[in-house]
Amino acid sequence: MKSILLTLSISIFSNSIFSQNAFAKIEKNRNKNASTLFHDLNTSKDTLLLKSDSEIVHVYSINSVYKRELDVYLSETDLQIPLTKLSRGKHVMVVEQSPKKIIFVIYVYGPYPMASIEH
Repeated sequence: MKSILLTLSISIFSNSIFSQNAFAKIEKNRNKNASTLFHDLNTSKDTLLLKSDSEIVHVYSINSVYKRELDVYLSETDLQIPLTKLSRGKHVMVVEQSPKKIIFVIYVYGPYPMASIEH
């Protein structure tokens, strides 16, 4: 019984040490009118993917201290925006598709180094 508990506790401990945390998290806009814009993160969660049938005119973010870190005017339908240049914390993202604006939130946690056990 002790060996089972020891094995279980070691596996939980090593899993928590070596698991990777996400670089960012997205809170999507679930409004029906926002369904025209595909907005999600890539598999490594460090790039914002935007895709739409209509043109995306303007993309900007407002961080937790109300500063714009991203402010891009363009006329694209498919975008990949790296999140590595954004500061850690909450970012309200605004995507303008004339005449509407679609708003969603991204939380940037940043890179976390892998833990290592040295002898």
